[in-house]
This record gives sequence, C-alpha cells and structure tokens, in this order.
Amino acid sequence: MTVTVSAHQQQQLVDYICLMHKWNKAYNLTSVRDPEQMVIKHLLDSLSVSPAINADPVIDVGTGPGLPGMPLAIVNPDVSFTLLDSLGKRVRFMKQCAHELKLDNVTCVHSRVEDHQNSQPYAIVLSRAFASLKDMLHWCEHLVDSKGKFLALKGQFPQSEIDEVSSHFQIESISALNVPDLVGERHLVTIRKV
Repeated sequence: MTVTVSAHQQQQLVDYICLMHKWNKAYNLTSVRDPEQMVIKHLLDSLSVSPAINADPVIDVGTGPGLPGMPLAIVNPDVSFTLLDSLGKRVRFMKQCAHELKLDNVTCVHSRVEDHQNSQPYAIVLSRAFASLKDMLHWCEHLVDSKGKFLALKGQFPQSEIDEVSSHFQIESISALNVPDLVGERHLVTIRKV
C-alpha cells in the first residue's frame, strides 16, 4: 500500500525530522540519533499506517515526540489529530512543530491518557510502542464509543498480547506492514468494542 504525498507535504516531513534531530540534542526525544534512521524508523514506520486512517477525529496516545501522529497529520490534512503525551518537554516540542509546520489539524495535549476527557468520542485511538494491548484498551476505553476503533502498531506478531485481550473487545484484523528499509516485522492490530 503506497501513500501519496505532495511536494509541500514532503517538505513538511523533512522539516519535522530536522526539528526532531535539532531538539533531540537537548531534550532526548528519541533514542534514534541519525536523521537517516529517523526517516526509516520514525517517518516511514508512522506513514505505513496512513491507509487505515479513514475516520475523524484521531487521538495518538503516548505519542512521544509525535509518532505516528505528526507524520500522519501532515499527510492527512483533513483529519483532526490530538497528540497526547504525559511528558511536558515532548508536548512543548510537538507544539513547536505544529506551529512551525503550520499544522492546523493538530492539537497537542499534556496529560495521562486515563485522565484525558474529550467533548466527543474519538473515531480512532492510535498507539505505537505505548503499552500492551490489554493495558492500552483498559486505559483508552473511555475515548471511543461503539463506532470507534483502536489501531495499535506492534513489532512482531503479538500473539501473547492478543490472547490477553478481554471479551469486551474484538480483534478485527491484524495486518503485516511493509516499511521500506526497516529491519524487523511491523504489524497493525485493529480492535473494536463488542
């Protein structure tokens, strides 16, 4: 599955990586130090889930420096993204990125996920390297209604985590993601409330 990006969006994605590289020296936002590796491990990895972003609004929980939410917001300008993290320095970084990249569809929130309340349910709860499926669903259950879904980016096929998912939820699909030049497996798990 390919993701089409305009020249303007390509520039925004490059600028985002440049900002992350610059801020990383002072703020330690990610363990990945090399900008070329950031492109593969952060940008391409995040964009691999873009075809699954088919509803609005989206919340990216435990987003860290904005992954996968910020790249997805760049390539899906018509979708509203809330990027939530409990660490203030990461949220400050994301606010700066949203400002510099002129992303009107991004809201950055400094909160623990279990404390976050929204005026309307989210259509999609997104997470990448955030928690086990069981914990993610427990902490994020209040963020969606019966129509909403959870998208979890995982590495290897997460069979042991799938076995722990409560009967209140249904695993809708598990798809292997193809991330160019990435060493290792990536899977997208789609879950709905029963």
